[in-house]
Order: sequence, then structure tokens, then C-alpha cells
Amino acid sequence: MPRDIPAPSPATAVNPLRLLSLEQLRRRTSMKWRTYPEDVLPLWVAEMDVPLAEPVAAAIRDAVALGDTGYPAGTAYAEALADFAAERWGWDGLAVERTTIVPDVMLGIVEMLKLISGTGDPVIVNSPVYPPFYQFVGHMGRRVVEAPLGEDGRIDFGVLEETFGRARKGAGRPVYLLCSPHNPTGTVHTADELAAVAALSQTYGVRVVADEIHAPVMAAGQTFVPYLGVPGAGNGLSLMSASKAWNLAGLKAAVAVAGPDAADDLARIPEEVGHGPSHVGVIAHTAALRDGGAWLDALLTGLDDNRRLLAGLLAEHLPAVRHEPGRATYLAWLDCRSLDLPGDPAAVFLERGRVALNSGEPFGTGGAGFVRLNLATAPELITEAVRRMAAALD
Repeated sequence: MPRDIPAPSPATAVNPLRLLSLEQLRRRTSMKWRTYPEDVLPLWVAEMDVPLAEPVAAAIRDAVALGDTGYPAGTAYAEALADFAAERWGWDGLAVERTTIVPDVMLGIVEMLKLISGTGDPVIVNSPVYPPFYQFVGHMGRRVVEAPLGEDGRIDFGVLEETFGRARKGAGRPVYLLCSPHNPTGTVHTADELAAVAALSQTYGVRVVADEIHAPVMAAGQTFVPYLGVPGAGNGLSLMSASKAWNLAGLKAAVAVAGPDAADDLARIPEEVGHGPSHVGVIAHTAALRDGGAWLDALLTGLDDNRRLLAGLLAEHLPAVRHEPGRATYLAWLDCRSLDLPGDPAAVFLERGRVALNSGEPFGTGGAGFVRLNLATAPELITEAVRRMAAALD
């Protein structure tokens, strides 16, 4: 069980989602705020509308003041992650000696797939799932094979076993790319489910690579279970990062973690991969994990408030939209199929309502008719977005 986490002091418990005005946000030059015209409310790509946590900002300022902007070195990031995992998840199994830094989670996944699979080999995913899984896997010459989630948004183990069996009949080395917590549904896989994944992996000889980037972003009452912490997962590989929880996508850095039986695989990763992360990024991510806990707690409380807010707004203004609040991530997966719209709902809400959401179609089988909404913004913007979405149907 997770260890007790001290409550943040009143001085640090301000909801960071309430600190920036729309005018301030529109001064940003990142993808979220520059892709669409200014009359569009952007609630799409996974950037949060928050200022940096002060411990992170201070670490960056100190590095810049020192001119400490060279190549990354050392294991401080992995050590901070191991301590965070022990404190937050009750997991003492993250061995620093079985880690390496990588540029980011998706490029880390690419490197892991290079180690344990070959060109043309199948990579199994649970659709609907994060679109870059399809893009990156396809670009490196592997075959994406879907094992769709069940209607409840959870892993369908009958489908997964059947898919593992088909993948194993070929001559290649199949891999299961597990999204945990799941993006876009916000599903938190249980310890029993993950142990069942590990058992199937052993039975069918399918290696598991887990994308656990959203692990720190849990709804109230939810507990993240690291895949490498369940029985039978010793030959698995995981990618973790502070990126999503502290809004550090522009400060590239992630950690690849190997189970004890995969240490030899990770040891074969080329040295130059470790030169790819940003040194300032490593510093920022380390500071987030070490000193950003109170800020994270305040964010998680704000996200819980936003989940409740969105559920109420949809019930009032868009009752035909089906929505199960996610148990992790800051993303909401909205079923718009009952609206009977002409084409992609995201396109309709953008054109008629001036709200930018992610279309469900790129998420693969099961995504058509859905949209993904980013909850990591001010409550007022969520309220305005739902109002515009409802008006778009008039």
C-alpha cells in the first residue's frame, strides 16, 4: 500500500489550474495555444494550463545562472523516481542500476522495441489508444495489431489472449505495448489485471513494454500499480517521466526501467541514446519528483474538482453525451455517437462551437464518434467549452 503522504501546507495548496488567465495563456507559443485561431478554446493536446511548480522553476533558474546547459550525466533522475515510486505507490522495486535516461517516453518506447523486436514484428495495443502508438510503431517498421478494450473500457482478456496467440504463430518477436494508466479512457489497471497480463506474456512469449507516463496523475481514491511490480513481470520494460504530471513536455527527459530479467536487454541500448535527453530537462524532472509533491497534490485536487464539474455540465447541457469520469490522467473520453452528427464530432465542435478537442478516430478501433477533452485548465474554460459545444448542436 502507498505510504502516508503529508498534506500540503496552506501556502502551497493553491490550485495551479486557477492561476493563469486566458489572456496569459494566449501569450504561450506552444502547440496547444498556437495551432488554432484565438477565437478557439483549445482543450485538446496534453498540455496543462498551469504555471511551473516553483521548485521546478527554481531548479531551471539555478541551472541557467550557472550556465549548466551541457549534456546530461548521472542517475539523479532515476534516484528521484525510485524515491517517488516508494513514497507514492509503495513500490520499492525500481532499481536505479536497471534504468537509463531516454529523450522522452515515445522515443524510449522506440528504443525498447528496437531491443526486443525486429522489422515486421507485431506490436499489440489496446485500442482506442494514444495515436502516437500507431505512428511511431509504424514508422519503425513494426506491425500494429489491435486487441480492443471491452465496452467497459478495461482490458478484454479473452481478446488479448486470442491476439497473443495469433501473434505468437508468426516467426517474429511479438511485443505488447501497454498504456498504463490508459490514454484516452483514464482506466487504472488493477494489480490482478496486470498480473494476468504478465501471466499471458509468459505463456505466449510476448514481451511487455509499459508506457506509464500518466502514473502520477491519479483521481482521488485510486492507486497506481507499476507493471514491473506485479508477479511474473520480470522481463518487462517500462517508460516513466515527470512530463505529464508537472507539464514538462518541452523539457525532454524520461527514464527507461527494466525488470530484473530484462536488465541484459536494457544494457544493450546504445550510449548515444542517453545523450538525447535535455540536461535542463533532467534537472527539471528531478526537481519535480523530489520537491514538487505539494504542488502535485494541489493539482490532483483541482483535477478532481474539474472531473465533477464536467460530469455536471454534460448532464445539464449535453445529456446525450455518455461519459465515465476517468480514474487517472487529465483527459476525458466523451462518447458522442448518440448525437448523430454529420461526420467527426470534433470537427463539428470546432467549426460550429470554436472548441478544439481531439478526434477519436486516430485512437484506432473504438474511437470513431468519440472526442477527447483536456481537463487540465481553469473551471471557467471548461464551463465555456461545454456551453459552446451545446450551442454547436442548435
